[in-house]
Amino acid sequence: MSYKHIHVKFNFTMSLIVAIIFIMSIFYCQPVFGQTGEAKINNGPPIAPEHPVVDTLYGMKVVDRYRYMEDLKDTTVQRWFKDQNAYTRSVLASIPGRDSLLADIKKYDESVPARVSGVVLLPGDLYFYEKTLPDQQLAKLYMRHGLNGKEQMLLDPTKYEKKGGPQWAISYYVPSYDGHYVAVGVSPGGSENAVLHVIDTHTEKETGEEITRAQFRMVSWRHDNHSFFYNRLQKLSPNMPPTEKYQKSHIYLHEVGTEPDKDEMVFGYGFSPKVTISPDDLPVIITSEKSSYAIGLLAHGVQNEITLYAAPLDAVGKPNTPWQKIADVDDDVTDFAVYGDNLYLLTHKDAPRFKVIEVSLKNPDISKARTIIPQGQVVIKQLASAEDALYVGELDGVVGQVYRIPYNTNTPEKVELPIQGTVSFSSSDNRLPGIIFDMTSWTQAEQIYSYDPKTNKVSNTGLRLQGPYDKAGDLTSKEVKVESYDGTMVPLSLIYKKGIKLDGTNPTILYGYGSYGITIYPGYDAVLRGWYDNGGIYAIAHVRGSGVYGEDWHNAGKKLTKPNTWRDFIACAEYLIKHKYTSPSKLGTMGGSAGGITVGRSMTERPDLFAAVVDQVGSSNTLRSEFSPNGPPNIPEFGSIKTQAGFEDLYAMDSYQHVRDGVKYPAVLLTTGWNDPRVSPWQAGKMAARLQAATASGKPVLLRVDYSGGHGYGSTKVQRETERADEYSFLLWQFGVPGFQPIK
Repeated sequence: MSYKHIHVKFNFTMSLIVAIIFIMSIFYCQPVFGQTGEAKINNGPPIAPEHPVVDTLYGMKVVDRYRYMEDLKDTTVQRWFKDQNAYTRSVLASIPGRDSLLADIKKYDESVPARVSGVVLLPGDLYFYEKTLPDQQLAKLYMRHGLNGKEQMLLDPTKYEKKGGPQWAISYYVPSYDGHYVAVGVSPGGSENAVLHVIDTHTEKETGEEITRAQFRMVSWRHDNHSFFYNRLQKLSPNMPPTEKYQKSHIYLHEVGTEPDKDEMVFGYGFSPKVTISPDDLPVIITSEKSSYAIGLLAHGVQNEITLYAAPLDAVGKPNTPWQKIADVDDDVTDFAVYGDNLYLLTHKDAPRFKVIEVSLKNPDISKARTIIPQGQVVIKQLASAEDALYVGELDGVVGQVYRIPYNTNTPEKVELPIQGTVSFSSSDNRLPGIIFDMTSWTQAEQIYSYDPKTNKVSNTGLRLQGPYDKAGDLTSKEVKVESYDGTMVPLSLIYKKGIKLDGTNPTILYGYGSYGITIYPGYDAVLRGWYDNGGIYAIAHVRGSGVYGEDWHNAGKKLTKPNTWRDFIACAEYLIKHKYTSPSKLGTMGGSAGGITVGRSMTERPDLFAAVVDQVGSSNTLRSEFSPNGPPNIPEFGSIKTQAGFEDLYAMDSYQHVRDGVKYPAVLLTTGWNDPRVSPWQAGKMAARLQAATASGKPVLLRVDYSGGHGYGSTKVQRETERADEYSFLLWQFGVPGFQPIK
């Protein structure tokens, strides 16, 4: 079992930051509305009035023309968003070809007999997993005894829905070690505000708990299989600022069937004199199947480096629990796995491509740690411990590989994989040999495999049935390297139909992210066939700020070095044009969340290079993000304007502040979910208003709002399919592709 393998590491990711409070009066002039309250569609989107707020920061005057939009409770602001959305929906619906494209997307997306994810295998050949059938909108939770055993449905989240209310989706689930109980978090409307329930798998009924504010998958069962540790956010009073939402949370111990509000606090902010926890730290307690120790973990916002403590499991919750510190932030530990009394740590300390070290939980002295796997040419990305060995996932460029390290020899043995692509560890258990993992590539859909160390063979579990479009024999992928502005070679992945002509006429999406050290791994998306069928190329720029080449690559696109991210992206766009894959009139960019920095700043720096931009729930206004609930946790990645250096870094990456009047900007589609807990909707709103007022190109700037959605998590199948059809048809319209041009 590993820390990331059980999905304990939350990612507040993809929001951004800011930190300064200005107390100023903001006067709001209402936009022009029609008599019904809807925008006058024929006259363009509703114009947002400007009421500038000027702040002087470190000697620089910063003008914010639409700060009033940050008050999403203001009825006039809400009205402007609704009218923008009404206009956008009208425009998108008028694109010829959009409905047929949506039909194709639905055909491809719903062609798989069942989508299965999140597989967990326990002793007794007991499988748990989430599954979505073609006619279902959201996943349900199932279990079965053996791969050929009878399937039991444990939870259908639609049971929580009320007429006229939001959809509910499973956010996470964690079975007890014996499989008798399952803790399940369910969330409404894409909000990720999970309510924790417990299901008795013997009766298939709930035990009665409803634990609110249990947003993250930080549930760890004790060995009694009847109690567990969980993280609960503090309850905000009406006078508390929203930025405190993720601060000062605690770990509680819950006994199945008891009243949650009586649960005992056992770990967290201000709880133990032996553990130093700041208000922004998020605490976790992690247990392992065969270990007598509990791991106390502190996640420092979105920072990859963690702090670890250990204590005897039976002492947790008792007075003066003897927590011992194992590793702190400067030890550069980002992942770990436990086997008995041994702790395996993944660290980039003096090893930017990472190494694996081992310490004893009985005497945890990291200065005396033994190196199990030294740094090599490839990047070590994930760990998992099983009964027989430690399993290590590595990344060679964007291609995954797996090694098995037996505990008795510590000699790496390579696991031969069935395809070349992405490997994601799904399930391992200290009581079971082998591992379950998912594999996919740019042209093959994900399948779920198991590795048996006795036979040294990888087998397809058959849990995810293959659909008719899952092996895309008509597609090909290509990996190239692009020289960036400073001579750095940047990886670029290309996927397109075989036999395509390089004549500069191909509709092309260039996708970019580039934050948190997150790598965009190869993965097949059947929905993209709707794009490929229209002659499209899909390209992924592995820009600095990602983790494709390890921690050095991440740090080369972080804070002060963040401009490398969008300049690498621009270089990749220029490569596509130079090599005749496409041309500026056929090139569109796409990026989401923190990728909003990448596409937004590429557009403001080189508006001539792109025909259209799709900014999905993107971070556009980094100078103000710290006012949002998810702002403070993102400081480690982007910085804070509480310091001059932080202000300068954040200003450089703020797309909203770099929009200039009279510039011919590309067509832009900005999307947001009204319940987004990661990037507040006002970021997309302010960016849309600023671009609509500034652009001189005559091209549309559209704001699409999903009022029953969030950051994308918990969205229904219809929500996802509809959004993709809107985005692709918008791009094809702007590229002048026949069949997508409105009749004039």
